[in-house]
Amino acid sequence: MAKEEVKISELLRTGSSWDGAELPDYPSGRPELVCRRMEFPAGSRLGWHHHPVINYGIVEQGELTIVGLDGREKTVRQGEALAEMVGTVHRGENRGTVPVILNMFYVSQEGMELTVQDPSIPMD
Repeated sequence: MAKEEVKISELLRTGSSWDGAELPDYPSGRPELVCRRMEFPAGSRLGWHHHPVINYGIVEQGELTIVGLDGREKTVRQGEALAEMVGTVHRGENRGTVPVILNMFYVSQEGMELTVQDPSIPMD
């Protein structure tokens, strides 16, 4: 019986975030890679925040809509990858009826914040 070959699909290769902004240079020093699994219940959303580090993710389940303060939006669906904004305030929203499962990958350094909340902006 023949073995099946490993299949490789490139989901994302980019030098810019979803809104078209160029990604910043890496900080100098030893890197720290972080992977987070996020689960958004149906109808939930995050508070306004920004990321000081480069990060990207893959939606495992559902549809997540990313909203910038300027009103621009991007909806990422199951199986799609997203290059997240760096240094720009935004939030994620699950406008659907099923939970969203999102796996996020951060390129950071030890001690750096991955996400910075901005409580001064109302949730509306």
